[in-house]
Amino acid sequence: MSALFRLSRLRTAALCSALPLAAAAQSEPVRLAVHQGAELDRVTVRGGRPSTLPVEIPTTTEGITAAQIERRINATDAEDALKYFPSLLVRKRYVGDHDHAVLATRASGTGNSARSLVYADGVLLSNLLGNGASFTPRWGLVTPEEIERVDVLYGPFSAAYSGNSAGAIVDYVTRMPTRLEAHLKLSGFTQKHALYGDGDRYSGRQGSASIGSKSGDFSWWFNVNRLVNTGQPITYANRLLSQGTAGNAGTPVTGAVPGANPRMQPWLLLGATNETRTEQDHAKLKFAYDLTPTLRASYTFGAWSNEVDRRHDTFLRDAAGNAVYAGTVNIDGRSYTLAASDFARGKADLVHTTHALGLKSNSSGRWDWEATASVYDFRRDRVRTATTPLPASNAGGAGTIADSKGTGWNTLAAKGIWRPGGANRERGEHIVEFGLQRDAFKLRTRVNGTADWIGGDADASVSGFGGNTTLTSFWVQDAWRFAERWRAVLGLRQERWQAANGYRAASVTPPASPAAPTPAPAFVRADYADRSESTTSPKAALSYQASETLTLKASLGRAVRMPTVSELFQGSVAGSGTIVNADPNLRPEKSWTAELSTEAELGAAGLLRGTLFFERTKDALYSQSSVADSTTMTVQNVDAIRTSGIELAHLAEDAGLRGLELQSSLTYADSIIAANAGNPASVGKRQPRVPLWRASVLASYELSDGWSASLGVRHGGRQFGALDNGDPNDFAYTGFSRFTVADLRLQYRPGGPWSLALGIDNLTDESYWAFHPYPQRTFHAELRWDL
Repeated sequence: MSALFRLSRLRTAALCSALPLAAAAQSEPVRLAVHQGAELDRVTVRGGRPSTLPVEIPTTTEGITAAQIERRINATDAEDALKYFPSLLVRKRYVGDHDHAVLATRASGTGNSARSLVYADGVLLSNLLGNGASFTPRWGLVTPEEIERVDVLYGPFSAAYSGNSAGAIVDYVTRMPTRLEAHLKLSGFTQKHALYGDGDRYSGRQGSASIGSKSGDFSWWFNVNRLVNTGQPITYANRLLSQGTAGNAGTPVTGAVPGANPRMQPWLLLGATNETRTEQDHAKLKFAYDLTPTLRASYTFGAWSNEVDRRHDTFLRDAAGNAVYAGTVNIDGRSYTLAASDFARGKADLVHTTHALGLKSNSSGRWDWEATASVYDFRRDRVRTATTPLPASNAGGAGTIADSKGTGWNTLAAKGIWRPGGANRERGEHIVEFGLQRDAFKLRTRVNGTADWIGGDADASVSGFGGNTTLTSFWVQDAWRFAERWRAVLGLRQERWQAANGYRAASVTPPASPAAPTPAPAFVRADYADRSESTTSPKAALSYQASETLTLKASLGRAVRMPTVSELFQGSVAGSGTIVNADPNLRPEKSWTAELSTEAELGAAGLLRGTLFFERTKDALYSQSSVADSTTMTVQNVDAIRTSGIELAHLAEDAGLRGLELQSSLTYADSIIAANAGNPASVGKRQPRVPLWRASVLASYELSDGWSASLGVRHGGRQFGALDNGDPNDFAYTGFSRFTVADLRLQYRPGGPWSLALGIDNLTDESYWAFHPYPQRTFHAELRWDL
């Protein structure tokens, strides 16, 4: 086993890493400084792009480098790098999925996007404007070709992060060159999706080009990427059999697919909808200048655009074989009315930009500091939806325009590091980190009618909502080696949260009266009072190096996840003008999380980590119906959720065969709703979208003559989508399936600048769902050139 392999894992066990390992192919050589004996093993890395993580890591960490991603994973999007991390799952429905690819963690499912944090070089990519499938991290601002490495911290144990870190923190470190380099990658992918009678092929392509250099104290990097893909249908128009009216009314049609929904209710699937064609363009420009040997200034500009076209295909045919999209239809003696919304064409035009400035000192003396600022802006964000039924809407017609221009967030952060022992690390009993942060979020959405949904201007106002939240935080963390084999990391985070300028508005038609039998619509607006909360979150971690090969640690942390703008203010207005689905007084989620871990070096058998984890969450934010109103789903506080489990992670190099690397993980999570006054039927049931078991195995083998191969298997156990677990049929549209999926990748590097890779995801062509269907067997091909 190589020294680099051992040290990369021991830094995690020792809880005292200065920087994660940098192992990108073109980075300058990595220089290791190892302090052994009385000091817990410490690895300091010089070279490569600096991490934005805290110096002292009081929690379980995992990582992957660019070279490992390229060799092992068919990566078309940035989130693919997380595919084999222990306990993590990204609900990616198709290549280029930009609005539903939520990250799930140990005790949080794919409906809890606000319980994890994703960064790229310190720039916040998590969309904390809301919580749920529509508020996914902005993965498109990072391309796989940019990545130098990815580090993941599990749990809310670092004081440097807000309560949104309850699940995990993902930190993408992107490339910054040390010499002239250039890269070009072309790839293609295709799948045949056979579900509910659909047997079409869906394909896409991707191209990426990068160039960068370093001259003296100045370095720069430029990357462009274009992705074009057509994904499989992800939704299906449907009707419960019980919704039909017996009789002969309506146009007789054939083609409906019978089945049972997740609650085992008989239903009919009427057509495949939301077949998404996405065209995405990405550009990233980065500069860095070393003002002094220990002070670096940096600037990053990123832009991402996306044009989306969502198409539909009805299964229904009349007696003459014509496609039927609207009107009253008769299926086997029961009539159903199709609304325009069942097959509503849609388009989206998005342009998002980000700017980031940073100053960072790295003297390794008594003091170091860092200051960063970032802005994420929805420069253009329009979603057009037809209200005219198909097929007429293919040529235009009435519709709506949802415009979110002006939405975005900005961050400011200042951080200091104090080392009483200075550069003399042998005497460095304390390392103190502290910081001040301000994160501000602004949501603005307006919905207008239009006479031409394809390209018409906005006219009458339909609805709107918006608001602001701000989180101002001060934190401090002290890593203290109080004995030869002991180290403690103690932290405290103080936060003040504010919500302001919240409103909802909608056009409503008042009830008719003798004085006004046809009353004119009125635009009703409700404004909400500002509010604020102050919270304190303590953190603690203790590590004991029992021997040179065995480390024990315990971690405890409190996390307070504040309500997001959309949870507070987004909703609808009833025909009477009453605002519904609104609760601007939602309480924040409050979690206590604990870990007990053992990490052992097993010689030739590799390294094994075992972690017991426990989490208790009060006032969890979930969408549910209530006892008072069983027909309306609203965001409410669930009184208590308890989760306990175990995570095992194993890593072995030369695992019984030279050139064979093996990594595997197994997670058991028993997550139960302990109290819920709003929905007593859910008490004692499993938390939605958190399976009892998760597992993965990834084997990578270096063949001769530049060939390498990898085979991975991912497993997710039984899970539920409803709080009351009343959806036992998981293999159905809108269900949440158990699955076992295999992925294969073969790479050839002949020794020159060119390389070729072929891959297959979902090798066994399994059909499975996370509400929407996942891709089926997908073939990948890549051609790459590196200077």
